[in-house]
Amino acid sequence: MDCKRAAPLLEAYLDNELDRAEARELEQHVDGCAACRAALTRLGELRAALRDRSLRHAAPASLRERIDAAIHAETGRVAAASGATGRGRRANARLPAWSRLAAACVLAFAAGGASVYLWKPHGGATVAGESADVVHDLFAAHWRALAAASPVDVVSSDRHTVKPWFAGKVAQAPLVRDFAEQGFALAGGRIDYVGAQRVPVLVYRHGQHLIDVFVLPETVAAALPPSLAREGYGAVSLRLGGQPAVVVSDMDGHESAALARLLDAPQ
Repeated sequence: MDCKRAAPLLEAYLDNELDRAEARELEQHVDGCAACRAALTRLGELRAALRDRSLRHAAPASLRERIDAAIHAETGRVAAASGATGRGRRANARLPAWSRLAAACVLAFAAGGASVYLWKPHGGATVAGESADVVHDLFAAHWRALAAASPVDVVSSDRHTVKPWFAGKVAQAPLVRDFAEQGFALAGGRIDYVGAQRVPVLVYRHGQHLIDVFVLPETVAAALPPSLAREGYGAVSLRLGGQPAVVVSDMDGHESAALARLLDAPQ
């Protein structure tokens, strides 16, 4: 893949709209291309900036009251004119054009004003929105991996092979351990993206289950709930060697909790 082909795919990548093969090809290009890597980072920063609640404005209650009063007054005038003539629609048709236009504008403005008012987040709504984006990225990345020919970039059950592989690819290589004796065998690792952040992913297997353990920056993990579920898949938050992490899989709650305890335990 070259820059000309990669450039139009960057936004689709951040929105998790690429299939796994295409996403992998783009990731390989971004790993070796400083210009596309910078462009992806800028898009991620723009995406985060647009979620800033300071950019959103809530219409004051007084505006809604004025709109309601104007609608009520105009409705009353139309009804009075219709009643005075006794001819219903024909009387309304004789109303001045500007009056009918004003009523339409008031109604349209009222709808727009109500939308602005309702759109304004309250309290932690912005945090909730950011959390929803992170959750979406985590599940989408896991599903892409399941659909890929190989969900692992470095295939190894040896932590001394997997941990050094992350060096230089992410800011901090994660703690890597194998729990084959407890039924959770280390399969390897890969690099994925959550938003514009490159994150290490440890891959485990438990029976027929493929398990992704995303190791996240503190800023990304801060808004996530301890656990959540989507379409039969679950995610459990924990600490891995002091770093926040999330286990994503289709295991049941007891199995996910068992792996979380192993990962969270001191060395």
